[in-house]
Amino acid sequence: MCDGDVQKLVELAGEQSLIGRGLGRSYGDSALAHTTLHSLYLDHFRFFDKKIGLLRCSSGTTLASILELIIPEGWFLSVTPGTKFVTVGGAVASDVHGKNHHLDGCFSEFVESIKLATPNGVVECSRNQNASLFYATCGGMGLTGLILEVEIRLKRVPSSFIDATTIKTKNLEETVEILEENHSSTYSVAWIDCLTTGSGLGRSLVMLGEHTKEGGLVVGKKAKLSVPFDMPDFFLNGLTMQAFNSAYYHRMTKVRSHAIVHYEPYFYPLDGILNWNRLYGAGGFLQYQFVIPKEAGIEGLSAILSRLSASKKGSFLAVLKMFGTENCNHLSFPLGGYTLALDLKLSREVLSLLDELDEIVVAYGGRVYLAKDARMSKEVFRKSYPRWEKFSELRRQWGAHKHFNSTQSQRLGL
Repeated sequence: MCDGDVQKLVELAGEQSLIGRGLGRSYGDSALAHTTLHSLYLDHFRFFDKKIGLLRCSSGTTLASILELIIPEGWFLSVTPGTKFVTVGGAVASDVHGKNHHLDGCFSEFVESIKLATPNGVVECSRNQNASLFYATCGGMGLTGLILEVEIRLKRVPSSFIDATTIKTKNLEETVEILEENHSSTYSVAWIDCLTTGSGLGRSLVMLGEHTKEGGLVVGKKAKLSVPFDMPDFFLNGLTMQAFNSAYYHRMTKVRSHAIVHYEPYFYPLDGILNWNRLYGAGGFLQYQFVIPKEAGIEGLSAILSRLSASKKGSFLAVLKMFGTENCNHLSFPLGGYTLALDLKLSREVLSLLDELDEIVVAYGGRVYLAKDARMSKEVFRKSYPRWEKFSELRRQWGAHKHFNSTQSQRLGL
């Protein structure tokens, strides 16, 4: 499909809600609209310079496909989220982050240029060309146009294995202390037990990582395990999750352990289990991720974890990371501080709980991740994303406000 064909599709959609859609892994309603244009047919590699690690591909190309191409040549993604089943267009639109944000920032830091179909025509944007459009498109949730191609810089690695260190902490204070002490580690993340209370509040397993020379350049294997059916409603409750969290925490008997592991289980633990979402039953789940500034630190996290544990609606997959500085993109999620991601079984009680957590997050100067949002209010969004008006003005300048509108953007008043 040529640029002209894409432009005709935009014109045919007319002034109605239109959004591009990749693999639909954003968990919320940001890739839902009256009309969706699926990008999975746009899965071509345009060029790959193996000497300098520069790759250009169509927006529907998945991170999994990119890894299969680049790893045998000694390259890796400079930034990767917690799943490889994301399109490169989706990675740009959500401005995804990884375990190395505290040092390297978001995915957009390694994007050289973007080819974008707007109502005003197909344009190239970068930090040096149509820069304002570039900063709005990175993290812009697909609301500036259809991403057609992306050029990214890769990371040279000696092997596809990670030298991983796991440290067991007793509480939130120690967890944050360990993360800060290991700020120079390339990768850092903490699995946190969000159902403990008292002196054990925030106990965690902190996982540090560095690329190692051992093991060779081995591409990951396809998942073999699968959840065959939707689990019954009683499977996940306060007691079963508390038991799981306790068992997972205590499985590590030493304070510190060390192992050489392949990149797949280190970066993409859930990708090894097909249909893992069925664990939450037919009603599904919500993923909730927030960030609070570093100065709020332990006080803010403690307030949120205390409310979460008291609700008995905690998550058996709770991930705490440290963020570096905020970037220039209008709607990018990270800011300097701490981010916690939770998977919560969907219910009316959980929706009410998340409204309460929103208030705490905003009170501490934080925000909720748009790529994982399905229920945030317009008021909370506008309080926590101060550059939303500038973003909306740019959409009007390019005519995107008349065409590119998702269910999420309409809910948030964008």
